[in-house]
Amino acid sequence: MSADPIELGERLRAGDAGAAPAALNLIEDRSPEGREQTARLLATLSPSALGGEAPAHVIGITGPPGAGKSSLLSALLRAWRAAGVSVAVLAVDPSSKRSGGSLLGDRARIDHDPADRGVLIRSTAAGERLGGLAAPTGEAVAALSPVFDRVVIETVGVGQSETAVEDVADTTVVVVQPGSGDTLQFLKAGIMEAPDVLVVTKADLGDIALRARGELTGALAAIGASRVPVLAVSSLPPARGVEELIEALDHHRAGLDLVAIRSSARRSAAIGEFSAEYGERALGALGGRRGAERLLAEQPSGAAVNELIAALCQASRQ
Repeated sequence: MSADPIELGERLRAGDAGAAPAALNLIEDRSPEGREQTARLLATLSPSALGGEAPAHVIGITGPPGAGKSSLLSALLRAWRAAGVSVAVLAVDPSSKRSGGSLLGDRARIDHDPADRGVLIRSTAAGERLGGLAAPTGEAVAALSPVFDRVVIETVGVGQSETAVEDVADTTVVVVQPGSGDTLQFLKAGIMEAPDVLVVTKADLGDIALRARGELTGALAAIGASRVPVLAVSSLPPARGVEELIEALDHHRAGLDLVAIRSSARRSAAIGEFSAEYGERALGALGGRRGAERLLAEQPSGAAVNELIAALCQASRQ
């Protein structure tokens, strides 16, 4: 018997992290019945139902394969848990072409205590979706944000088709390793928008890491993003730069208008899902993306994504 979505939502709202795995199982069921149940769950967790935006700081961590994202996240987890901060991690893996399932299994690569109830790590497959995010990632974030202090999305890749994490996260961290010119070229070419925080890993390598940090700082200044912090971090014990990274993350979060950025993100997600479900012709009937944005701007700022999609569907039938 499947879990009742309303009961799950009430447990999450009450801070019961034990309800999170069942909620994620429900969200990952992409059958028509599963999607209907997910909509019921998320309706109980919308900003309107919560009385405001969910309290979690949603952090996106992206970067090229092998840059050290999982090692960095392991170091962050240790520091957060030592401070009593609860953390949920959504590790978005490449998909197996044969099974469609998660290929790398990031849970095995992120160092954590499986018995620690203050940590939840979930691997999910990216599937066919461009942007480095699995289809239900945004819904999972909405379910986890009322109950965990930090919700981290770790994505594969970096570049033009792997930056959708910016539409879900409050703060986006791009991770690069010394000697890799990919991110520098992306910045210079304007392919990648400036991240909120840029991290150079393997700072224990010394001069090569400092040189990479200097080059990236210069590239950010050239595109008018000199305020973006560029940090050199070593995840090897004893970790260096992790506390400075946490301070940078907290500082960025403190300066955000959460209602504005999350409302905008939900509108963007609703338009994307509407277009994927009903096609560009249906979106064109609403006046294209700009017309859809104007229509959704009239909806309450606390409306959930499914409510916004319903508003688009109703308008398209008129």
